Amino acid sequence: MEDLKNRILNCTACPLSKTRQHAVWGEGNPKAEILIIAEAPGADEDRTGRPFVGKSGQLLDKILAACGFTRQKHVFLSNILRCRPPGNRTPLDEEVKACIHFLHEQIELVDPKIIILLGATPLKRVLNDDRLRITKIRGQWISWNGRLVMPVYHPAALLRNPALKYPTWDDFKNVVYKYRELVDPEHYSEHV
Repeated sequence: MEDLKNRILNCTACPLSKTRQHAVWGEGNPKAEILIIAEAPGADEDRTGRPFVGKSGQLLDKILAACGFTRQKHVFLSNILRCRPPGNRTPLDEEVKACIHFLHEQIELVDPKIIILLGATPLKRVLNDDRLRITKIRGQWISWNGRLVMPVYHPAALLRNPALKYPTWDDFKNVVYKYRELVDPEHYSEHV
């Protein structure tokens, strides 16, 4: 994992390396049973070099806490891209091609039982299918490479549209149920 981290932090494979402040390699338990994948670092993440530290990250932390999960014990956080696209635009195909091998290595190293895809870009890029729509497939378990994958709305979408909080909470409750089934039948959450 340390070798992968060093390669990510020093990567110059695409033009985003010239505009970044920090590459973001990931954070959490490197042997977590849950891997959470988002699109790319935002401004706060680019500034700090840590994933999910802005408003979306704070909301994600609240969701995880309600599930009884912590970054330190239960999850590892990652992205499709390691550098922030200008203006937080959607990653370009060539940027994804230059970067996605890092994510595939990370998945193998962490070896999670459950992968949570936050939003449309991770859904399409991890499952390699541009036809998939987050609005149609969110909340459904998908078997992928011997792992269970749950696409959910990105916390940023919840901040823009609070009505999405209800279906997202249902999705995360299903993650808790699956975690109890696959990992720890005694996993405690005050809310689930």
